Amino acid sequence: MRTIDWQDGLIVAIDQTRLPHEVEFLRIRTIEDLVTAIRSLAIRGAPALGAAGALGVALAARLHPDDPAELGRAAAAVRAARPTAVNLAWGVDRVRARVEADGPAAALDEALAVLAEDVRCCRALSERGARWLVETVGPRLAVQTHCNAGALATVEWGTALGVVRSLREQGALTHVYASETRPLLQGARLTVWELAQLGVPHTLVVDSAAASVLAQGLVGAVVVGADRIAANGDVVNKVGTYPLALAAARAGVPMVVAAPESTVDLATPSGRDVHIEVRAPQEITVLGAAALAPAGTGTLNYAFDITPADLVTAIVTERRIILPAAGGRPDDDAGPA
Repeated sequence: MRTIDWQDGLIVAIDQTRLPHEVEFLRIRTIEDLVTAIRSLAIRGAPALGAAGALGVALAARLHPDDPAELGRAAAAVRAARPTAVNLAWGVDRVRARVEADGPAAALDEALAVLAEDVRCCRALSERGARWLVETVGPRLAVQTHCNAGALATVEWGTALGVVRSLREQGALTHVYASETRPLLQGARLTVWELAQLGVPHTLVVDSAAASVLAQGLVGAVVVGADRIAANGDVVNKVGTYPLALAAARAGVPMVVAAPESTVDLATPSGRDVHIEVRAPQEITVLGAAALAPAGTGTLNYAFDITPADLVTAIVTERRIILPAAGGRPDDDAGPA
């Protein structure tokens, strides 16, 4: 099934806040509802956000076909819903450009093209990444991942978990270690749910044990997704990725980032130029009705962190492999196929 799609004149998306307990679909009829779904993380994952941005402009074009100003305001609201992941703005901008060229009637065609391309790109980068890992690490390996970069984070296939799926198809995968991903537990709620659905052998570990998995030699590679890749090869991803990269470097284990070319942002020189989202204190201090910290406790709830390029062994896209730690850069537009 698709994480996000267009059906009967509206956007349909899995409500990821309800997983793993139930699979519930949102039927999004307004731009306000789409923005709320994005901000609440009901829709999340960089490629899925790109699809949401594209479909958001298509929805705005359907709602306001004769009001370019209102369409523009709606597109801007969607674009600003989450600032760190570049795919959201990319999806909005791509469909807006098509509207400006061919009119509002063309918006849906372009948005649906974005969705179809995401499926193709994720399959291609997954197969490429799996081949590279087998050639680099060996014919059988266990993988460690962080947050959720599976089908739920894309239209229907996955990036980091797409590589896992391709490894399994090749008979090369032995096990997956998934970190819980505090504070919203995307690893525990989403990644583990996906791995169970796929029948992939897996183990859940707390975030603070992720480095120990590497130190104990339990995995042959770390594979994660990305929310933005800067021109110098710095990777912005879910907070907790940077310490995992440090541990991987210490253990001599490849740190692999799997992401479509739409996540590569050549207009951003380095990770330091990316606005890092800081989310609400309640995500850290409250769990359901239970307080996890004393009232009034200050928080710093970074949603993402920056992994410097020299800690990234390989970036795998649908088109190429970039080797940042060896001096390769996304803006070189080069790399082995």
